[in-house]
Amino acid sequence: MQEIVGESLARRLVEWGVDTVFGLPGDGINGLMEGFRRQREKLRFVLVHHEEAAAFMATGYAKATGRLGVCAATSGPGAIHLLNGLYDAKLDHVPVLAITGMQETSVLGAHYQQEVHTPLLYQDVAEAYNLMVTNPRQLPGVVDIAIRHALAKRTVAHLSFPNDVQVAPAGEDPYRSVSPGAPPTSSAVLSQPPVPAAQADLARAAEVLNAGRKVAMLVGIGARRARDEVIAVADALASPIVKTLSGKLVVPDDHPLTTGGLGLLGTKPSEELMEECDTLLMVGTSFPYGKYLPAPGQARVVQIDIDASLIGMRLPVDAAVTADARLALQQLLPMLQTRTDRSFLTKYQRERDAWRADMTALQDPSRDPIAPQYLMSCVDEAATSDAILTCDSGTVATWAARHWTIRGNREFYLSGNLATMAPGLPYAVAMQHAYPGRQVIAFVGDGGFAMLMAEFLTAVRHDLPVKVIVNNNNSYGQILWEQIVLGYPEYAVRHRQPEADFAAWARACGGYGAKISDPKSLPGAIREALAHPGPALVDCDVNPNEPPMPGKVGYDQAKHFTEAFLRGQPHKAATLATVARDKINELRS
Repeated sequence: MQEIVGESLARRLVEWGVDTVFGLPGDGINGLMEGFRRQREKLRFVLVHHEEAAAFMATGYAKATGRLGVCAATSGPGAIHLLNGLYDAKLDHVPVLAITGMQETSVLGAHYQQEVHTPLLYQDVAEAYNLMVTNPRQLPGVVDIAIRHALAKRTVAHLSFPNDVQVAPAGEDPYRSVSPGAPPTSSAVLSQPPVPAAQADLARAAEVLNAGRKVAMLVGIGARRARDEVIAVADALASPIVKTLSGKLVVPDDHPLTTGGLGLLGTKPSEELMEECDTLLMVGTSFPYGKYLPAPGQARVVQIDIDASLIGMRLPVDAAVTADARLALQQLLPMLQTRTDRSFLTKYQRERDAWRADMTALQDPSRDPIAPQYLMSCVDEAATSDAILTCDSGTVATWAARHWTIRGNREFYLSGNLATMAPGLPYAVAMQHAYPGRQVIAFVGDGGFAMLMAEFLTAVRHDLPVKVIVNNNNSYGQILWEQIVLGYPEYAVRHRQPEADFAAWARACGGYGAKISDPKSLPGAIREALAHPGPALVDCDVNPNEPPMPGKVGYDQAKHFTEAFLRGQPHKAATLATVARDKINELRS
């Protein structure tokens, strides 16, 4: 059988170590699908229900494994649907290759059905490498180049294949064009050795850090492989460790040196120590929320990042270190003077202990409707020590940030910089595929789950035992509170009756499903779902009036909140009762 371009593509992906493509077929990629079919013993195609989910799955796969994620979609609408998930990959710096179809070259420009020029559409999301293949002889070279760009730059690359090119004989040259040279004979796996720091940069960093009296560390996902080194440096500097939301997995939440997260979903002690520190060491993060960082001129800054373009984006930097986080910290540690004055650290350890007591008080099993904090605490208590938690954007991210405890080898993933809804379930499907022996839990809101809920059926069909916990407040909860904080009465964010029963959907798919509204039934339902051998879902009705309060409430936030209520919130009484109950529980702790 003569090899076609679609098969040449599939074979090249396999040679690069790709074992899975997430996607949805269509007549715009039938030639590619034939190529995937011919390589089906080595290349698995995971059929999804929506192309957006395929892109999220490729992104989640890349986030969890560090390997290339690959997704495929047909021309026109299919290619358009990929975009949200691909932007998630781009903004969170993970390598993904998107493969799309295109109309036959003979009809391009003739307003043919579904003619969307994806190279133009993708020029921002796939700016590193973005090409429509027009000659079979371009393969496998352009596949190599696309993959190298995605891996080396940790971003999105895109290849689009017209229908006639997909089924053309591999190596055919219809234009008798200039030869691109001898085709490569192997993929020559891209080597990415850790990049050491320059000694001059390290010396400058050590000088700044040794001179500081109140040193703080801010670590992000770029330090995920440097847990021991982060802890050792923080101990030497007597520095509290503050974590970004995406970097939550870097250091265990119960470690004595960490004060937790920073930002709207962070902790009060982390925010306050940033206001007091005179020196800041940033490792593996460019942290996008400048208002939570030290004021300009307040603190001297050292920043370590593998990508030099991300250094100095938020604050003036006194010492820039372009290097692998783990290696740089190893090199830096012997150059640091061990602190004997640990008063700054001790102060915020006390503040952290008080904060944790407040958070524990909110996990009240007696509250009815169920407190979302209690729901997350039940998952946290029952999950394994190496569980992976994926999360959607929205109020669920607040409950996960504060009540999902990183301990042992647990991990945590969400859409960081894009902060899009709906990736929680596709992430979980992809990560369960990548790690079949680990417990993978998707903690999602009813809004995000409803967007791509068909992918629960994908999990069932592929025998992927993901666990889904739906925090069901029958509303777009985060948007509701954003309206209120901005000073507006809530509008158009709560769903009308009837409320959804996602447990019924789970059972209809052939999985486990439980609908919970009684707090007494919740712990048992969570344990039963996690113990179920296949896909399982718990749909939990939670208090829709529970506010995801910032760690530290500023004057303007409190003012707008009060003004909105004075103008007449439709659920004023229930919300104020919830806030009052939360405060009472905190005072009791």
